[in-house]
Amino acid sequence: MLSRIDEIQGMGFHLDLVLRKIQKAYLRTFDELGVDTTIEQWVILYQIHQLGEDASQRDIVNENFRNRATTSRVIAGLERKGWISKTRFDGDQKRFKLELTPKGQEILDITLPSALALRKLAVKDVDASEFEIFLKVLDRIGDNYGEDQPQ
Repeated sequence: MLSRIDEIQGMGFHLDLVLRKIQKAYLRTFDELGVDTTIEQWVILYQIHQLGEDASQRDIVNENFRNRATTSRVIAGLERKGWISKTRFDGDQKRFKLELTPKGQEILDITLPSALALRKLAVKDVDASEFEIFLKVLDRIGDNYGEDQPQ
């Protein structure tokens, strides 16, 4: 397979195909649950939940693979939907504190079980050693494209 990578449109084609299938499954599930959200919005909602009382916009920006402007737009969209509130931390006027509203918590309560089931589906019939190798190979490929690497 590796020797045929150019014949089959490159590994990017395969990565993109799998990513699209995953995204489609999440969006279909959210739609079936009656939740109008994007994957990016859901991920940030979940990150705020994970970070708890210490959730800051800076932390979310640093943990996402999107740029600051895009992340800020997604956060603003969540705020418009009434799913999160955005205030300043006490004693720190530079950082925005992000919190789930009751509606945001309700959305998370509705979607989280299905999201966790979809995560389990991703590794169905993949044993732990295969998954470890998969992640190691992805990391190595990513490192090959790192900013420090000569082209």
